[in-house]
Amino acid sequence: MRRTALAPRAIRAVFALVPAALLLLLAAQSVTAQTYFPGRHPDWERRSPEEAGFDPAGIERAIALAIAGESQSPRDLAFNHLGTFGREPLGDAVGPFTTRGPQSGVIVHKGYIIAEWGDPAKADNTFSVSKSFLSTTIGLAWDRGLIRGVDDTVRDYIPPIILDTGDGEPGDENGRRPKLLFESEHNRKITWDHLLRQTSDWEGTLWGKPEWADRPDQDRSTWGTRPRNEPGTRYVYNDTRVNLLALAATAVWRRPLPEVLREHVMDPIGASTTWGWHGYDNSWVILDGREVQAVSGGAHWGGGMILSAYDQARFGLFTMHKGNWDGRQLLSEAWFDMATTPGEVNRSYGFMNFSLNTDQRRYPNAPEYTWTHTGAGSNLIYVDPENDLVIVCRWIRGGAFTDVVHAVLAALRSASPAGVEPGPQE
Repeated sequence: MRRTALAPRAIRAVFALVPAALLLLLAAQSVTAQTYFPGRHPDWERRSPEEAGFDPAGIERAIALAIAGESQSPRDLAFNHLGTFGREPLGDAVGPFTTRGPQSGVIVHKGYIIAEWGDPAKADNTFSVSKSFLSTTIGLAWDRGLIRGVDDTVRDYIPPIILDTGDGEPGDENGRRPKLLFESEHNRKITWDHLLRQTSDWEGTLWGKPEWADRPDQDRSTWGTRPRNEPGTRYVYNDTRVNLLALAATAVWRRPLPEVLREHVMDPIGASTTWGWHGYDNSWVILDGREVQAVSGGAHWGGGMILSAYDQARFGLFTMHKGNWDGRQLLSEAWFDMATTPGEVNRSYGFMNFSLNTDQRRYPNAPEYTWTHTGAGSNLIYVDPENDLVIVCRWIRGGAFTDVVHAVLAALRSASPAGVEPGPQE
């Protein structure tokens, strides 16, 4: 099934006209009584691939492809950092790393686990999948009116930030000035949507990491001198700016984001107690008289979300059902419709980190209306509403994951009656 998405601004205008209560009611009704949701961890029902309507041999082939496609990078993730992002300028690690498990995965169909392998219970760094948890906390704030609109400039919401380190603005020898993150002529124009879609081109330094130091240009002369792109005109994947969004969200909520995520999402969807969301050694601020750690949104230098494949799969189900969990609307469907709408600059990217299958460029054999929560490693959560399917693979090469997705879909199609395409079953 192919869906044509409205332009981001148009879809936001439509939802502004619909009462929030009606949206919540309609979303709740869209989850049928026959939809299965797992209970609190570790309560999760299993079905065999055959019971679920898949060709068992096809699922075995998908698992074999996944295991054969395991990442060849070192399992000691702190050591692996030294040979990757740690080689960049100012690339030293400032957050925790685990020693990862083997290539692992979970396949969920209609809410039931139909296959699992490796060590899916092990909590490991998930790197940029952390971005999707971050954008979820922005959505929760938007639902509650803490953020009135994603086209609002962020500057209008952020107080002067007091750093626990005592550092102030450049040129503040005594370290007494609060840090002002959106005061330059360029940064004043940045909106929440720009940060969510990674089109802000924010300029500055946060937690000792200048934005130019993340995936820096080979031409060193450009690092601090290049012209700025108008916000919203150019997509650049940059973790300093993601960490800026995490700090902005913390300031809006005025409480640690892990608390927000646990209360409003992770506990309601029955996640385990093994997950954690970590910041950096120096990412502490003073809010309302208490120390609060601003978390890492992208985990480029360590930290971020550390969780299991089982908890990743629960989050995938949460996004597939557009925030509805067993009849309870945890996050509005309107937010997910915006999050899965292609950006105007990068048509394959929604809100971070919803990587879209626009024009079926990512997975040619999959429906267009799918998304993948993506992170280095690779850590990948494939979400397919049309086939009621979530596939989690960890520590796998990206090309191998595409083969896994196609193999699972082929196993579903080969088990379907001749001429009948797989899709949601009532």
